[in-house]
Amino acid sequence: MNEADHAKVSAAIAAAESGTDGEVIAIITERSDSYHDVGLHYAVALLFLVLASFAAWPGLLEGWWVRLMGWTAPPVLQDHLLLLLGLGLLSFLITLFVMRYMPLRLALTPGKTKTRRVRRRAVMLFKAAAERRTVGRTGVLIYLSMGEHRAEIIGDDAITAVTTPETWGEAMVALLTDVKAGRAADGIAAAAVLIGAVLAEQFPKDGADTNEIPDKLIEL
Repeated sequence: MNEADHAKVSAAIAAAESGTDGEVIAIITERSDSYHDVGLHYAVALLFLVLASFAAWPGLLEGWWVRLMGWTAPPVLQDHLLLLLGLGLLSFLITLFVMRYMPLRLALTPGKTKTRRVRRRAVMLFKAAAERRTVGRTGVLIYLSMGEHRAEIIGDDAITAVTTPETWGEAMVALLTDVKAGRAADGIAAAAVLIGAVLAEQFPKDGADTNEIPDKLIEL
């Protein structure tokens, strides 16, 4: 996001709030979680797969012994167990190392997991940045997580009392359409304007209203 993008979003938020007591907050982040546990899960899964394979076909273990040790005395049980431990540990460590590559880790993370993590981070940031920071509890968060290709729109108490998730459908479509086209700032700006229209209908501007949250894009 460059300065022009930030200015565009700020102007859109200001325009969205011009007819309402509501406040719009926009946050964009590279990703919502590191997903280190996903890499660990794959490493453990491969470890068990290796152990299960040798348990199902014990002859494989003796074949590995011959490949690694050459022509030696026939292995005893302790040799088999040590080899099994070594191969399992090697597969575990290699998988952990490979899964350090974030694009791969993200690609192998289940979609439902990404959705839950993005939602959880959005709620956490909303609580920190907007929840109950407006007199009428009329703050709305637009949250965009680029790495997961997911977005959330979250409203404060007064907002959720008069809206449903479907209320933000048009704003979400506008947001994601521009984001998919590589215009994240345009998408956030378009969503802010549409959210402002909903807020203006439910919470029209009061002469005593003040700008309680700065009209700016927060980039994490």
